[in-house]
Amino acid sequence: MSTRTTTTVVLLMIVAATFAGLLLWNRLPEQMASHWNINDQVDGYVSRFWGLFMLPLISLGMFLLFLIIPNIGPLKVNIAQFREVFNLFITLITGFMLYIHALTLLWSPGYTSFGMSRAILPALGLLFIFIGTMLRKAKRNFFIGIRTPWTLSSDKVWDETHRLGAVLFMISGALAFIGAFFGGTTAFWLFFVPLMGSAVFLVIYSYVLYKQEAKS
Repeated sequence: MSTRTTTTVVLLMIVAATFAGLLLWNRLPEQMASHWNINDQVDGYVSRFWGLFMLPLISLGMFLLFLIIPNIGPLKVNIAQFREVFNLFITLITGFMLYIHALTLLWSPGYTSFGMSRAILPALGLLFIFIGTMLRKAKRNFFIGIRTPWTLSSDKVWDETHRLGAVLFMISGALAFIGAFFGGTTAFWLFFVPLMGSAVFLVIYSYVLYKQEAKS
């Protein structure tokens, strides 16, 4: 996906999400649900204004960062080598954010029959499966990927860490799908705990690879 196409698609999604919020303004409560706990119970609220515009604004800010920072980084040539898949990631992460926004807009007028975790986890699973695919193609850079002091210091350590990380992130995505059938605490143990464990393991793994390379 080209950067121009990505820009067009992302901006259209953000505009559509904003317009949908404006259409629903009079049907939404003054205080909108903004956070759900592990048992799918609302435990956080924001004003209607922020409920309607917070996620579109965050999505716009993220998009601008994704668009600008890779072009000014010291390893921008490496990012150019997987720019098309990176652009697709930008589109998917924006779509995921605005999907959560849509769920919030459904919940606030009283359509609360769905479990928030069950609705979010399949989309989150797809996102992480794609992230795993992207990690396989990512080249060493300071902006996206598994960025530890040791992966950033060596192409070999970067490649090996990302090869394993791709598998672990795709497994996490698959576990998110399974967690969607259960929701609540079970989903937490199936997805978030292995994901956090994988993140810690990959940091250690990159260090071990670095030390091995330094000895050779």
